[in-house]
Amino acid sequence: MQEATLAALAFAVLGLLVGSFLNVVILRLPVMLQRQWRSDSLGFLREQGLDIQDVTTPEPPTFNLLLPRSRCGHCGHAISALENIPVISYMALRGRCKSCHAPIGKRYPLVELATAATFAYCGHQWGLSWTALAWAGFAAAVIALIMIDWDTTLLPDNITLPLLWAGLLAAWLGVIDTSLRSSVLGAVAGYLSLWSVYWLFKLLTKKEGMGHGDFKLLAALGAWLGAPAILPIIIASSVIGALVGIAMKLSHALREGGYMPYGPFLGCAGLMVLAIGAERILGWMLAPSLG
Repeated sequence: MQEATLAALAFAVLGLLVGSFLNVVILRLPVMLQRQWRSDSLGFLREQGLDIQDVTTPEPPTFNLLLPRSRCGHCGHAISALENIPVISYMALRGRCKSCHAPIGKRYPLVELATAATFAYCGHQWGLSWTALAWAGFAAAVIALIMIDWDTTLLPDNITLPLLWAGLLAAWLGVIDTSLRSSVLGAVAGYLSLWSVYWLFKLLTKKEGMGHGDFKLLAALGAWLGAPAILPIIIASSVIGALVGIAMKLSHALREGGYMPYGPFLGCAGLMVLAIGAERILGWMLAPSLG
């Protein structure tokens, strides 16, 4: 068996395990942040002398990425280790809870498979190396951000900012091929490009067209992929967003107000640049206009 194939298989298995954990992050991190924001808000109001009572439903004393154990959202059945094997358990259970037989969302195995596929690519491309591991970590963070933003329209600083700094550090240490100069310029260009669009749109319409998390996500993508990737990412994300928006509009699946978060399309475009290359994507996008 060739070394590249062996590395791809090893990383694919790792990706399945990481994908299973990402499902937990995608589900729980927004809840954890919302609880923290509510707690901070109540604390601030009480510091101002206001007698504010928290009337929300009582929550588990410990709620983080590890505790409590994962449970069925319908009957509360605690998921055992054998029921939590990535993809295999879903297939063995035929996509249903072992206890109440309620359907399990297809997105769980899909996230695991998507993570395994991106990890396999990294292993095949860079072998059993720190470079492959670094790019796999990048892909895992981007997948988590794509799903969280799609669900909640949030791009948590808890992921975007560490991803940004990790990209700059990886470039500085030479772990990835992106030079430190290109990484810094990519981060700056990524942030300022969307920041400029945001303020221009706001001045013209008096509305906010995107969230600040989008600036940080594109800055993080620029830190990892370099300055030449910014334009291809913006173009590709716009095309993907337009196609998805049209499809959702035709199927009447758009959310109230017709709003779609931009982060998922930025993330998908970033993964495309990783796999295909910035120059090739830019060539595809500009070929029709040049021809």
